[in-house]
Amino acid sequence: MTSLPPREAAAERGTLMSVADTVIDVRDLGLVFETPDAPVEALKDINLQIRRGEFVTFIGPSGCGKTTLMRIIADLEQPTSGTVTVNGVSPHEARLQRAYGYIFQAAALYPWRNIQKNVELPHEIMGVSKAERAEKARRYLDLVGLKGFEKKFPFQLSGGMQQRASIARALSFDPDLLLMDEPFGALDEITRDRMNEELLRIWHETKKTVIFVTHSIDEAVLLSTRIVIMSARPGRIVEVIDSDLPAERNLETRESPVAQQLAHRIRLGLKAGHSYDEVR
Repeated sequence: MTSLPPREAAAERGTLMSVADTVIDVRDLGLVFETPDAPVEALKDINLQIRRGEFVTFIGPSGCGKTTLMRIIADLEQPTSGTVTVNGVSPHEARLQRAYGYIFQAAALYPWRNIQKNVELPHEIMGVSKAERAEKARRYLDLVGLKGFEKKFPFQLSGGMQQRASIARALSFDPDLLLMDEPFGALDEITRDRMNEELLRIWHETKKTVIFVTHSIDEAVLLSTRIVIMSARPGRIVEVIDSDLPAERNLETRESPVAQQLAHRIRLGLKAGHSYDEVR
């Protein structure tokens, strides 16, 4: 048996670790929507791999397919070409295994159920015992900073607190992936900043893999380990930027020279994405 030289052996081990750590693998993905007047090409030639524990942000102009790409990963849309695997299986199989926690732009809480009962709902549907689902709800409401608000109803909470409840519900069945579709887009800037810091704390504590859709450059800079910049329709990946920011971050981190340089790179990528057809 012939052994590899040290450098080649290390490279091979790195490749094997990279493959093993890949949670999402998107290859040559495309999606065309059939409409009454003409087909609409929403996504084209998407290739992307996301590793376990990453916080990956999709950013691009409105209508570029950010949410559509995330919905394909979540098995809520079906591609017309290419392949997607999640934890080595199809998105459909991953969904049946409850690999996803999906958080929408609106909190989507039932107004007639209190906050604890809203968080308990998925477990109630799955037939989990009353005591176990109550324990899970209380644990995750505590994690998102809503201890003491379990018996409040959605109308009694601010928009940011409602989104915290939505995050607690998504986390409560311990999914591998958190898929977040502009969850703070409707919040005022002060509340949004606070929610960004809360999300960073939760991500550090839970070690989840997060995909996050946003239109905010500041948000992408603060939260991400990698930023995926998408072009105008048909959505393509213009650039994937690795963040050089330290793992421990706060709002002041956005003012650092490294963060400012990262924001500048994102702006250049977005500009290139808007004029993709002219510059390619």
